[in-house]
Amino acid sequence: MSTRDVAEASGYSVQQVRDLEQQGVLPPAARRDNGYRSFSGAHVRSLRAYRDLAFAVGPAEARRVMRDLRALPLADGAALVASAHAGLNRERERELAARRGLETVRAEEESDVEADDADRMTITQLAHAVGVRPSALRFWEAEGLVEPDRIVTRAGTARSYGLAAIREARIVAALREGGYRVPEVREVITAIRELGDVSRSLAALDARLDAIARRTIALLRAGTLVAEIVEPA
Repeated sequence: MSTRDVAEASGYSVQQVRDLEQQGVLPPAARRDNGYRSFSGAHVRSLRAYRDLAFAVGPAEARRVMRDLRALPLADGAALVASAHAGLNRERERELAARRGLETVRAEEESDVEADDADRMTITQLAHAVGVRPSALRFWEAEGLVEPDRIVTRAGTARSYGLAAIREARIVAALREGGYRVPEVREVITAIRELGDVSRSLAALDARLDAIARRTIALLRAGTLVAEIVEPA
């Protein structure tokens, strides 16, 4: 097969085929007497595997996997593919943990009665309740993610967390557990403050879970083709 034949069969451009061969995604093509590349069906299958891998784990990681698969022993090659599945599963578990946290907060919103002073927490109490260090709550406050009140004490002033601040801390904890970065969490908290509920945050998490599902399916699609590379017939 010529470079153009492989490009047409795989959906890549002629230049992309050449680049991917140079990057090690494809094994080196044989050369004809005239110097032109000569590809085979195995090259087309490798390109199709790479396409799905790139969608599942990102182009840079997919290139590394495709290069390493041809050099590793069978057991290590199989483990490399398994680690990609494990990575996606970890992403899914983080998103589900964040979603469970937000669902808990929404359930509390629906069942809450009017708050009073007895519902307030100190920074130590809240840190224990959400499973973080007090320093994390102070950092979240500095980033505008949680807004405690300040009360006067004999020693000066202290943070006091009312129901709204407690909810915000729980949401931040859930999202951080789900792998959200601070700027992303800030967007969620801002939306919740403006909208008064967590619906948009839950919808965003559901969209991320759907994306992980599509990436997982792509990885499964690549599986048979990758297996031929790991263990050639």
